Amino acid sequence: MYCDKARVFLKSGKGGDGHVSFRREKYVTNGGPDGGDGGKGGDVILKVDEGLNTLIDFRNVRKYAAGNGENGGKKNCRGKDGGDIILKVPSGTVVREAESGSVIIDMSGDRKEYTILKGGKGGLGNQHYATSTMQAPKYAQPGQPAMELEVILELKVVADVGLVGFPNAGKSSLLASCTNAKPKIAGYQFTTIRPNLGVVDLGGEGFVISDIPGLIEGASEGLGLGFEFLRHVERTKVLIHVVDAAGTEGRNPLEDVKLINSELEKYDPKLAEKPMIIAANKSDLFDSYEEAADNVKALRDEFEPKGIKVFTISAATGDGVKELLRAAFELLKELPSEVTSFEQEYDPAVNLKVNEEPYTVYFDDEEDEYVIEGPRIEKMLGYTNLDSEKGFAFFQRFLKDNGMLDQLEELGIKDGDTVRLYGHSFEYYK
Repeated sequence: MYCDKARVFLKSGKGGDGHVSFRREKYVTNGGPDGGDGGKGGDVILKVDEGLNTLIDFRNVRKYAAGNGENGGKKNCRGKDGGDIILKVPSGTVVREAESGSVIIDMSGDRKEYTILKGGKGGLGNQHYATSTMQAPKYAQPGQPAMELEVILELKVVADVGLVGFPNAGKSSLLASCTNAKPKIAGYQFTTIRPNLGVVDLGGEGFVISDIPGLIEGASEGLGLGFEFLRHVERTKVLIHVVDAAGTEGRNPLEDVKLINSELEKYDPKLAEKPMIIAANKSDLFDSYEEAADNVKALRDEFEPKGIKVFTISAATGDGVKELLRAAFELLKELPSEVTSFEQEYDPAVNLKVNEEPYTVYFDDEEDEYVIEGPRIEKMLGYTNLDSEKGFAFFQRFLKDNGMLDQLEELGIKDGDTVRLYGHSFEYYK
């Protein structure tokens, strides 16, 4: 089974917590802080593997997590970093945030590696927070939490030229006749269930060509394998519409081209604007079908006045194929050389940003007070006026939203007990 879309859950590593400890030396009763830093959490990294052309592995395993950083230790010992996890994807994979569908990264062109989730930073040990007024800090920085993200991976084939058309029009046969690709070929619908890539060599010059699996009417609405097939057309610069000009299955070639063009436009109007060439295939069978000459004439009368060339070819014998490919190459030379890519719409580093300022909540036995302290508290007090009613209400919400009130209750605080923070004291009431 071909898989060009998968939904997976990603998680980076949590940063290790900084450690709170103090030196214990002979003849030194109260040594300074020596808590070590926590290790960094592992990253989640996407890496292009040119040998892959499917996302099937992501159907079997849905969850991927990097390693957590180790906590810091005493005597300035730093925790070990967590291991990164590298996910190998095919070139052309577009990664989207699952809920919104916004593009995170397009793994095509020169983009070969991307860190989609960074591991949490390791927290600083309490040795970093010693100051002239706080010589024995009892708090350390917690490690940053892991980042979690559910994403959708979509494989959009990267090819210069795409072969489109109804099933059995001869796309796979044409690809096989002009490249070294070995597509499966048979006389039934959906023989091709995955895009096949090949390289056309025009004597030192060339391009990449792909046969897009057979489309059907209603593909733009998801009928058949419509969405899965249509997304591959987005990458191509030039389309060759392969049509059974002999009408071997009783179909009308002109109507076939119109129907496929309609499906492309419904899916994305930009697809209808791509340069197109029509390959009137199966010329080797024209003598057996009286309608063949009329079919080719109808195609030329309809499309050549619009600047769309019609080439009569036989993928089976090779007749007219070289001229068709040369015309496609000439069109490519007129177009920008860069690969069509999708711009970033969602940045996990920004959207999943976390607060890393530390704080601690503890009970001071000597003063019989509960204490809240740390850089996060200092920063909050710097822009809050506790003497005003609004300022004090903001302060209470801050304590609640950051879980500090819950921690006070876990320590056993009761109504009327004193809470102290940087020169401010107040009585606690639930």
